Amino acid sequence: QVQLVESGGGSVQAGGSLRLSCRASGYTYSRYSTLFSTFCMGWFRQTPGKEREGVATIDTAGNSDYADSVKGRFTISQDSTKKILDLQMNSLKPEDSSMYYCLWARSDYCNVKMRNGIWGQGTQVTVSS
Repeated sequence: QVQLVESGGGSVQAGGSLRLSCRASGYTYSRYSTLFSTFCMGWFRQTPGKEREGVATIDTAGNSDYADSVKGRFTISQDSTKKILDLQMNSLKPEDSSMYYCLWARSDYCNVKMRNGIWGQGTQVTVSS
């Protein structure tokens, strides 16, 4: 069973940086695996009263997708085991304040419009002006 644990959230002033990390467990990635050769991981965020929105995603081939609002500021990456997913967030803005969630999904596509999969518990990011 895939499980996700996020870390790295916190409070920062506008213009600052944070690095989020998501640690996955419950599988072993292999390009020869029937179940764990192709999947998508990503970061999503949600503030109270708003829909969850995609921030950045990356598939096992290394193809990434970003929300327009974070392009050029955020960078998503994953390690070779495909179990550690990071999000480097630079030039943070107050509007980036949100609960950030990690997603893992076995899917034929991988982009910030995804909504189904396995979610972590989230980590809070607060950016003050």
